[in-house]
Amino acid sequence: MEILIDHFMHFLSVEKGLAANTLESYQRDLFAYTDFLKSEGVTDIAASNRSHIISYLVTLQKKGRATATLSRNLASIRAFYQFLVRDRHLEHDPSIHLETPKIEKRLPKVLSLEEVEKLLEGPDLGQPSGVRDKAMLELLYATGIRVSELVQLNMGDINLEMGFLKCMGKGSKERMIPLGKVAISVIRQYIETARPRLLKVGGESALFVNHLGKRMTRQGFWKIIKKYALQSGIMAEITPHTLRHSFATHLLENGADLRSVQEMLGHADISTTQIYTHVTRSRIKDVYAKTHPRA
Repeated sequence: MEILIDHFMHFLSVEKGLAANTLESYQRDLFAYTDFLKSEGVTDIAASNRSHIISYLVTLQKKGRATATLSRNLASIRAFYQFLVRDRHLEHDPSIHLETPKIEKRLPKVLSLEEVEKLLEGPDLGQPSGVRDKAMLELLYATGIRVSELVQLNMGDINLEMGFLKCMGKGSKERMIPLGKVAISVIRQYIETARPRLLKVGGESALFVNHLGKRMTRQGFWKIIKKYALQSGIMAEITPHTLRHSFATHLLENGADLRSVQEMLGHADISTTQIYTHVTRSRIKDVYAKTHPRA
């Protein structure tokens, strides 16, 4: 079964072009599933059936796993079986017609404009690291890119003269995103004054570097945004994704069309982007309730 999983991983990587984080997720889910099959005495994937899949999902549920986790595991298992049938390792797919657990859609947490301003004003521009932090935060809010995309940016991916950046998203899909005047100004300041002082040696292609002069990591940026949220007195729970959510919501609140926001966010399906329309409606209701004299 491990060999078949390796073949599947190769297929997802080479033919589908999935990102490393997505591949790790698939592999983790499938190893957990095949470990379960072995515990049930099944050592050949061809001997597995619909009941085994259901039993595994029930086991995860009893362990307190979230509905989203069950849904993701089933998606991984289903994709694996489809691959095995396609490559004729199996004749039948036991996952066919299994119903995906319904996930309750939670509205993403969004900062108000005032909270965004507080967060963006947090870094100390007298320090190279502060200029870098300011540039990273401004870039996230200006473009709505994912944190994984932010830390993967190279010097050649940004064009300040033309005012856009090139971003490689999920599934190795490239997209161009415009930059605002404020972001351009701060990023130029970072590149010209702060980045050279943070670099220890030459040859680093990363746009954003840490105190060691190496590429900034997702974990490193997580600590940065937590620091400025605490420093700014923002009570809302903030994650690196919060600025992405705020970017999309604020655009829609100010009249941007859904398709344009979808393209900038890099969503393959517009239904993913539509969650932000629910956020804007919810915020409108809150504003109405707080401001209308007869609300």
